[in-house]
Amino acid sequence: MSSLSRELVFLILQFLDEEKFKETVHKLEKESSFFFNIRYFEETVTNGEWDEVEKYLSGFTKVDDNRYSMKIFFEIRKQKYLEALDKGDHAKAVEILRKDLKVFSTFNEDLFKEIAMLLTLQNFRENDQLSKYGDTKSARAIMLVELKKLIEANPLFRDKLQFPSLKNSRLRTLINQSLNWQHQLCKNPKPNPDIKTLFVDHTCGQPNGARAPSPVTNQLMGPLPKVGGFPPIPGPFQHAPAPLTTSLAGWMVNANSVPHQAVSVGPMGLTPPNNADSEHVLKRSRAFGLPEEVNKLPVNILPIVYPGQSHAHSSNSADDLPKTVVANLNQGSAVKSMDFHPVQQTLLLVGTNIGDISVWEVSSGERIEVRNFKVWDLGACTMTLQASMVNEYTASVNRVMWSPDGNLFGVAYSKHIVHLYAYHGGNDLRNHLEIDAHVGGVNDLAFSHPNKQLCVITCGEDKAIKVWDAVTGVKQYTFEGHEAPVYSVCPHYKENIQFIFSTAVDGKIKAWLYDNMGSRVDYDAPGHSCTTMAYSADGTRLFSCGTSKEGESFIVEWNESEGAVKRTYLGLGKRSVGVVQFDTAKNRFLVAGDEFKIKYWDMDNVNLMTSIDADGGLPASPCIRFSKEGTLLAVSTSENGVKILANTEGIRQMRSMENRAGASSKAPIIGTFGASGSAAGPSVGADRNSPMGAMISLNGDSRNLPDVKSRISEEMEKSKIWKLTEISEQSQLRSLRLPDSLLSVRIIRLIYTNSGSSILALAYNAVHKLWKWQRSERNVTGKATAAVPPQLWQPSSGILMTNDISETNLEEAVPCFALSKNDSYVMSASGGKISLFNMMTFKTMTTFMPPPPAATFLAFHPQDNNVIAIGMEDSSVQIYNVRVDEVKTKLKGHQKRVTGLAFSNALNCLVSSGADAQICVWSLDGWEKKANKFLQIPSGRSSNPLAQTRVQFHQDQTQFLVVHETQLAIYEASKLECIKQWAPRESSSAITDATYSCDSQSIYASFDDGSVCVFISAGLRLRCRISPTSYMPSNPSSRVYPLVITAHPTEANQFALGLTDGGVHVMEPLEAEGKWGTVPPQENGTGPSMSHAPAAQDNSSR
Repeated sequence: MSSLSRELVFLILQFLDEEKFKETVHKLEKESSFFFNIRYFEETVTNGEWDEVEKYLSGFTKVDDNRYSMKIFFEIRKQKYLEALDKGDHAKAVEILRKDLKVFSTFNEDLFKEIAMLLTLQNFRENDQLSKYGDTKSARAIMLVELKKLIEANPLFRDKLQFPSLKNSRLRTLINQSLNWQHQLCKNPKPNPDIKTLFVDHTCGQPNGARAPSPVTNQLMGPLPKVGGFPPIPGPFQHAPAPLTTSLAGWMVNANSVPHQAVSVGPMGLTPPNNADSEHVLKRSRAFGLPEEVNKLPVNILPIVYPGQSHAHSSNSADDLPKTVVANLNQGSAVKSMDFHPVQQTLLLVGTNIGDISVWEVSSGERIEVRNFKVWDLGACTMTLQASMVNEYTASVNRVMWSPDGNLFGVAYSKHIVHLYAYHGGNDLRNHLEIDAHVGGVNDLAFSHPNKQLCVITCGEDKAIKVWDAVTGVKQYTFEGHEAPVYSVCPHYKENIQFIFSTAVDGKIKAWLYDNMGSRVDYDAPGHSCTTMAYSADGTRLFSCGTSKEGESFIVEWNESEGAVKRTYLGLGKRSVGVVQFDTAKNRFLVAGDEFKIKYWDMDNVNLMTSIDADGGLPASPCIRFSKEGTLLAVSTSENGVKILANTEGIRQMRSMENRAGASSKAPIIGTFGASGSAAGPSVGADRNSPMGAMISLNGDSRNLPDVKSRISEEMEKSKIWKLTEISEQSQLRSLRLPDSLLSVRIIRLIYTNSGSSILALAYNAVHKLWKWQRSERNVTGKATAAVPPQLWQPSSGILMTNDISETNLEEAVPCFALSKNDSYVMSASGGKISLFNMMTFKTMTTFMPPPPAATFLAFHPQDNNVIAIGMEDSSVQIYNVRVDEVKTKLKGHQKRVTGLAFSNALNCLVSSGADAQICVWSLDGWEKKANKFLQIPSGRSSNPLAQTRVQFHQDQTQFLVVHETQLAIYEASKLECIKQWAPRESSSAITDATYSCDSQSIYASFDDGSVCVFISAGLRLRCRISPTSYMPSNPSSRVYPLVITAHPTEANQFALGLTDGGVHVMEPLEAEGKWGTVPPQENGTGPSMSHAPAAQDNSSR
């Protein structure tokens, strides 16, 4: 369902509530499952209306959806059972036991038996666990508290517990605006029109020459009388079709095991479209940022389709297509597969016929990294693969693909193997997983998120599809049913349904749910062709492209609800060589490589839009790939290379990346684009002499070789005199002090929410502050930014999230907090009890673990939000289960308070650090200590005996950062070995805090002189120093500096500071710069005011 249709449901809910259609309101809440009315739920539970309680809940969750849902239904049915027993109605109790509670016996048979045994007691309160059961009213109230906690913690209820903030009678207002608009369009408008119906558009009958009244002031539609029923509202909304069993209804003929129904809603428009070409047009909203004078007019939000109009967005012109060749990359072997990075739009991943993979920065033409085919651990592979490697130790790449976040990429080879690489930016490419996936070739791979766990899906010559955990490499599912080798896979999700399309070389298409229950679809691709499938960027339209054995190619759009071809595009060859490849872009365009050309289609028009030969040199069926924004297009060449094509925005994007590089050592591959030669990019860099640099050909670059050599010398000289970037003026960066109407008290802890749209701070006085950024014309993403001030957010109740400090000495307390993954609650302590707060309402959900000892650090277990590691004042680490209110184990190894904790999923370990300057590594399996090491304090520096030591894992989950007032250090967790250490000079200020950037490529460190330093994490090399004068007004009488620093979760160059004066600052580089300073050469790793200290030595445990 589109977002506008969803909002329409909320408007209808508001209208029904205002008109007192109470039963209808709750029925629509349940059937739409958009808003869970907690008040109505409380009312029905309090009244004991158990059938209605479960009926209402069923619109949002089922018993077996997750453990929270199971617990909710169990508590309700248990209460119903106990009430029957309390009334002495044993027959009713037996019925409840048999019909309602029996389902839980499969999960906990002992508990079910214990519940059944209550039937044998004269009074169930004789059972020890039920001895405190009071009367029915109090028991329901106690249960209701537990149910509300479970509902708030249940991810299925996320974003469904709060009704949108709407002005009164919003739907009536919109209808009035529509009627005013209709009245303005009347040829002979009356001054006081008489509106008697909404069923047809309004027109004024008799001419009187009067002007239409202002649409702002005239209220045409008064209160509607409540009669036997309320007629449906006409206008820009069509009735939705009946709910489909799944988003693949008609395809998935056996999909009755799907736990949730997905609701499908038709397109919205003033007039229903009258041809297939316009069917999807109405889903596209108008662009943001209409001029002010336009906003004053009664504008229809969605485009109008009039009879005879073929498609509304005729603005899909050929000018929007990437057709200008801007770069040539010489790969060196035949290109088989390509994929653009999902975030860094100018990074291209390429795989070849000899097994090579390369990562290219297309804006500069630099091949950042290259890997040749090699089996990483042949001994761990099957004997079949080992035997094939003996005969021929080569393999072709069949598919390369980035993970959705760009942190991993997968490579499918023609022999058994799938490789997963971890990419950490730059040339930091690391082996992650080697999977012996299939017998024979692996034909395709894709990433998906079933059960919120990143997985990689593979298919192969052995006719199987397999799903693997992308972190551990453990096989999750195997799908079998194809009768021929599986050629491609296409995972997708709609509403709550996750599924996989697969195609085989015999032209069969199947679809699978993640349930090992077999295929839900068995259809034929057009022409029984070898086919690939792809969705449009917004996930609403499904396309496929394939080539039959006879060489005839087909590119089509599918009607998912019917499992039939909806539209066949014209213009593909009848005698294609090889399988034609295709791609989609911007929800607007299709592209295919065919007949030595690149062919483009508008998605809503079956006729070929245009075709180009890209200046020649293309193979018969070139490999082809759009960038994620559709501004760039990569196409393989017959001379073992890749051409990069761009549209106007793509050219701007390429130039922007090139300009950011400034005087770096990169070759300019962007040519003149029809302008003079001077429009070419920056100077050719020093590594132009390298073999990789020599592979790049220049487009439109008329400079001769001596010019290039002189530039090389110039750039080499520049690298020798690299200078640290010093930022000391406010004009040199973007900085924003967040607005604050509360008492300004020094900030002790600071964190971005995981969504990146808010910042949470904990002050010295135990009060939390939450700033939220809203979506606006100036901030279309709604993410945190220094360009737009956020709102200091408080719930309507006006309460503050305040930690328990009833018996706390704040000077001695070590405040700490941890945020849940879904940002729904925060766990926090300021020397007293640990409090669990609801982030939406600021209410305290519970408190636990009163001191002594006090909590000093909190960290959620990465696999279970109910388990937390708690660092304690008494030097122990307690592993605590919130749900059962129980300490599972205590870890003892530190000698002073614990001040840092960090989990690694990859290594299955917990790293702790303390005020004793010691690091300990604990296994998550048995919680035994695996290793420990003391930091070596740099010579000449004294350390505060209670100085905090903090730890944070790198994105790769194998290395971690250690932060101490005397040093920064990078450790290898598996060996607990210090790889690199950096320390300020003896006379320099102490480090107050440090953190990795979200991509782990940088480290931001704050100091007690107010300065901030930016390091390259790979070698702890300083690249930029930010002076306090650049973000704080000069005030000699007060010493203000940052105590804490935190990095944005998705913007690698944004961080925030928490200051001693209570201020919070968001910092970003200038938009023109794009990053903090320039990368220092390897031999010049530190600035003049800093120095390296020797690496820490291993100390025996004291």
